[in-house]
This record gives sequence, structure tokens and C-alpha cells, in this order.
Amino acid sequence: MTTVSKDAQSADQTATAPDPSPDLAALAAALAPGALLTDPAGVAAYRFDFTADEDAGMPLAVVRASSAADVQATVRWAGAHGIPLVPRGAGSGLSGGSNAVDGCVVLSLERMRAVEIDPSTRTAVVEAGALNVEVKQAAAEHGLWYPPDPSSYEICSIGGNVATNAGGLCCVKYGVTTDYVLGLDVVLADGTLVRLGGQRIKDTAGLSLLKLFVGSEGTLGVVTRATLRLVPAQQPPATLVATFDDVADAARVVVAIGARLRASMMELMDQASINAVEDHKPMGLDRDAGAMLLAQSDAPGAARGEEIALMEQLCSEGGARECFTTTEPDEGELFVAARRAAIYAIERRGTIMLEDVGVPVPRLPDLLTGIAEIARACDVEIPVVAHAGDGNTHPVVVYPPGDAEARARAAQAFSQVMSLAIRLGGTITGEHGVGRLKRDALPEQLGPDVMALTHRIKHALDPQGILNPGAGF
Repeated sequence: MTTVSKDAQSADQTATAPDPSPDLAALAAALAPGALLTDPAGVAAYRFDFTADEDAGMPLAVVRASSAADVQATVRWAGAHGIPLVPRGAGSGLSGGSNAVDGCVVLSLERMRAVEIDPSTRTAVVEAGALNVEVKQAAAEHGLWYPPDPSSYEICSIGGNVATNAGGLCCVKYGVTTDYVLGLDVVLADGTLVRLGGQRIKDTAGLSLLKLFVGSEGTLGVVTRATLRLVPAQQPPATLVATFDDVADAARVVVAIGARLRASMMELMDQASINAVEDHKPMGLDRDAGAMLLAQSDAPGAARGEEIALMEQLCSEGGARECFTTTEPDEGELFVAARRAAIYAIERRGTIMLEDVGVPVPRLPDLLTGIAEIARACDVEIPVVAHAGDGNTHPVVVYPPGDAEARARAAQAFSQVMSLAIRLGGTITGEHGVGRLKRDALPEQLGPDVMALTHRIKHALDPQGILNPGAGF
């Protein structure tokens, strides 16, 4: 694995020594009443994100901010005392990015939930704690749609989506979070609140600082509000479901379809993930299939049927064992629900290490074949679900809880999957973020020069190193 340069390392080691007895009373006085949580049991509930990483630390306190002013006061207090600050949205992250570190203050944005829709500009002005589903619902009241669509859209927050540049099932056609962020309010490490962008579609004034904060995982500033672009409501989709004997065959069909048209959804489940869903909640999926491909078209008018027909043809030519199509949205949604349930179903098979690797779409067959080889070599189960249309996969390494030897083999597989993706010209994360779980693999992907540049930017914006230390890089 590539070594980070000495300059980059030194830039990452400038955190101010924390005050051993910080004045929490002064922090409480600077916040809205009831914002500061110090009860040990209550604080402990904020240790983990969805990863439940056993290495997560114990916070000193939790601030449940209700305004940008609360965020500013917390950041200023943390800076004055050299206290690490871990921003947190809904806690649904999958890479450990909001796991606590010992002695930190967890800064929760969960109470900041305001959503305002402006139909005239087709925008939503949204506080960071608002859930993705709440934005979708508010937009739908005006005949509009917010496309970024993580499987966890019902429980994940917009602040977390911005922090990780979240994607989802629709991003193969409609893009990811950054494609919809027009403006951000960000509290910097010194407590300054800056407003970037706004309700305008075009804006090239100054450096593109807006994009710098999208995907920065709370390491450069704390996002308190976002201005999001909305689009007209999606047309009711037509759905194709095809099963294959082999996951590589399904992946080759994904490549063939992508060369001919742009589906609005292109999801893949391997046999292990299909069976995990059926074990968790029987939905009539084909347990014997080596892979299932779920595709949709929301093209207007007759083009929708034409796209589905072409996808069905390409599946048949690619060796599909069975194809099913429907123009009934509710019927199609049953299969989408099965795909969304996959991670939760797999989690019930044991302790998991969840990957988020992506490759150029033509390398998808090689990636899936390589993951299967890693699973065999490390003697672990690695079910795979994928946003196949854009090459983003979620291999889930599963091992028995409490088995130290199995955990070591799982960790080895976890690392090897990331290295495989890099060798194929891909990435260690397509939408979940680096967090704390993948930090050690980042230099292998970026190389020493880019890592050094990353640390220089971090040091410029957070010279004390208090913002989400240990996350990302």
C-alpha cells in the first residue's frame, strides 16, 4: 500500500491537545436549552453509526443542535478547548464516518429538520437533519422530485447525504447528491458561517468551494443547510426482472445494455443476497438463480416500452434463464423493495463488513468474478448487491460474531476487495464515504501526491484538526 508523504503526515498531526477539564457549563450556556446531553447512557447512544464498529470511542458529551447558531457555538467551544468534534446526521452511515472518538463532542444535526420548497426555482432549502424521504415528500406536493435515492432514503439525512455524496438506485440515470446541490451553509472550524451558492442554476464566480464540501465527511466544515435542485416528477416506470445462472453473465448484460440505452435503474443481486432476502422476508425470488437483474425505464411515451423490450432482448441474448416485464408501477415496486431490503437481510446472517467499491462499467464482470475468488480464498461469505448500471457494488463480508479468527479472515477479504477495485481502475467508495473503516486504503487509490494535497487542504481549513478526526484521511 502506498505510503503517505511526511508533509501529509505532519499536516494530519497538528491537533491541539485537548483540555483535560473543559467547561461544559459554559457550552450549555451558549446553546439552546436542552441541547447539551451529558448523561452517560444518553451519550453512549451516539457512539455508533450503522456500522456499530467495536472500536468506536466514548463521547464526552452530545450537542443536539437546533440552529446554525448552536453549531457555531459548539465549534467555537471545541476549538477553544481542543476537543474533537464528530458531526452526525441520522447515524445511518455505513463507513464509520460518524462513529465517536474518545473524549469528543458528537454534534448531532437531527433536530434541524426544516424543508422549504420553492416551485418557481425548482429548489428545496433544507436543514441538514431533514430526512431524504421528507424532501421527496415535500417536493412531490408540488409535482417535483428529488432524485438521489439511497436504499436507506427513509432514515438517512440530507446532511449525511451531502457529507458522503450519496447516490442510490436512480443515480445510473439521474446522478448523485453533488449533481443536485446548488448551495450550502457551512460552519468552518473557527465557527464562521459561510454561505456558498444559492438558488441559481449557473454560477462560476470564484473557486468551486461548494463542491469541496460535498463528500468531505465533516472534516472541513459542518453543513447546516443545503439548497437542492429539484426536477419534474418521475414518470411511472416499466420494470424488467431477469435471472441468470451466473453473476458474470448478468454483469456482461449490464455492459451491453449500458452501451445501447440509459436505464433509470439497473440493479443486481447475486445468489447469496437473493437467498438472504428470501430468508428474511419471503418475496418469491428465484433462490436457484445465480443472479437477478432489476432494470427500469421511465422514458416518455412509447419509448418506455421500446427500452424495456430492448433490455429484454439483450438479456435473452446474454443467457438469461427467465425474463419478466411489467408496466404496473406497484408490481415493479415489489422487486425494488426486495433490492432495498438486501443489506438489512444480509446483516442477519452474521457480523458484516460492508464494502462500497466501484469500477468502470466494462470491468464489472471482472470485479464480481474477483470478489468470488477472494471469498473462496479467505473462506468467508461475500454476498453482493450492486447499482450495476454505474459500476458501484456493495460486497458484504459476513462472518460469525465473536469468532476472532473469522474476523481476521473477513478483514483480509475486506482489504483485498478494495485493492481489487483499485487495480481495475475503480474506487474504494462510490457513495458511502471513506469514513474510518476505509481510511487505510485511501493512499493506495490516491497516491502520495494527492494525499499530500488533501492534507494541505485539511490543514488550511482545520489547522487544529478538531473536525471529525480519523475520518476520511
